[in-house]
Amino acid sequence: MASAAPAAEAPVIEQDPQDALQAHFQPNIAADEIEQVYHLKRAQPLLQVFTALFHGGFEGVLVRLLVLRELASDTSASAFTRADINTRLAYLLPESLETVLMRLRTHQLLAWDAQQAVYRVTPMARNVLSAIDGLLALGQTEDQAEMGFLLSQVAGGQAIGGVSVEQLQHLLGRLVDLTEEFSDAIASGSEFRLRESQAKWHMACDWVEKGSEILRAITSDENADGATHKAAQAIGRAQSALLNMQGMFSRALNQIERQRVHLGQSGLSTTDIKRWLLLHDDLASLAVGAIEQPVLPLFATPAEMIDVAETELLADRASGVVQGGLPTGTDAPTTINDGPAMQRELDDWLARLSDFAALGNFPSIAEEAPKSIPIQDSLLPASFAIASYRASMLPLLGDASEASLQGATAELARLPVVFTPTDEMIQLNDPHVAAMSLATLSLLPSLSLDPQPQPQGDKSDE
Repeated sequence: MASAAPAAEAPVIEQDPQDALQAHFQPNIAADEIEQVYHLKRAQPLLQVFTALFHGGFEGVLVRLLVLRELASDTSASAFTRADINTRLAYLLPESLETVLMRLRTHQLLAWDAQQAVYRVTPMARNVLSAIDGLLALGQTEDQAEMGFLLSQVAGGQAIGGVSVEQLQHLLGRLVDLTEEFSDAIASGSEFRLRESQAKWHMACDWVEKGSEILRAITSDENADGATHKAAQAIGRAQSALLNMQGMFSRALNQIERQRVHLGQSGLSTTDIKRWLLLHDDLASLAVGAIEQPVLPLFATPAEMIDVAETELLADRASGVVQGGLPTGTDAPTTINDGPAMQRELDDWLARLSDFAALGNFPSIAEEAPKSIPIQDSLLPASFAIASYRASMLPLLGDASEASLQGATAELARLPVVFTPTDEMIQLNDPHVAAMSLATLSLLPSLSLDPQPQPQGDKSDE
């Protein structure tokens, strides 16, 4: 197939860009006086490239990106004749291919070398494709927090020493959005929304951990300007607020667990019913076969109603005559205490921790009592369900917001006991629990004790 030069461009009469832009602003406001307008006008060549690619319907955008990616992915040659392009893109119609090549060449995405009669992919086109491919690649991963691309831009800018304040502000804005989203989920009181948000929170924390080193490098860089330092510090504070939401999630889920409604002795709860209903796309189909036919009303004439009323009236009078004497007594029915087992477990757990906390209130006992114990010594022996329930209550120790309330959990929060968890695991020789996180329970010194030593005479009197 013979090569051919691109067709000549038709002259286009365009409106003055400055007049067209000013038409969108108030009459007393000059567009050039706005800072963001200045920055965007400086980037006009790059923005026009995106306009050339993404203007119009989705089908046209897809074909343009297809042609440009096919040519840019061929690294065996830096130039392409029209015959090479026709061969490589033979699955496209010649008219459609010609239209796309003309559009790409007009907007400097393809360069036409008239002397050698070849096309070349411009550096601008490769930069644009690299940004698009990076966004597409991260969009295919399971990133519910949607922080991967923003963090990759910050990491790339830091690696080449060109991180911008705008990139940091985008990352900061996403962190603020996530914090508000998680706060709304906690305030909603919906268990399903809480668990969905908690899963997204864990993924966001993974990205926070990866970005912490980048932020430390930015804040320690002496060459970074004040605005960059300020944005990086704001991101650090937003990350801390995001990480501190773990306790809020735990308290909200524990509150839902305490308020869970169980259906009799079946072991099922309203959560189980809702989860089962969500598995059905058509809830109306569950009623098929439950009602065979509609209810048929029965009607009676006034005469029949009078006959029935007289019969019932006389029957009531006859049975209501007292034959003499009082009716015989009957024993009250035997009832079984159906108190919630979870409340009894909480009371037992509170009494157990209170006994340990009381050791610090008596000097004679506190001198011999251990100041801290491994967590497995306090949780076990118990079944796996009871040990898990006790472990779920441990984050409430020392919680100021919970301690200000009333109830058993508030008493638990007010105990002078400190829960210190770690990320390590320890193997246990227990029939129900195989392993447990390595953690300790420690006593706090009693605030009511006098720190000053007492005179010897007082001790003898006692």
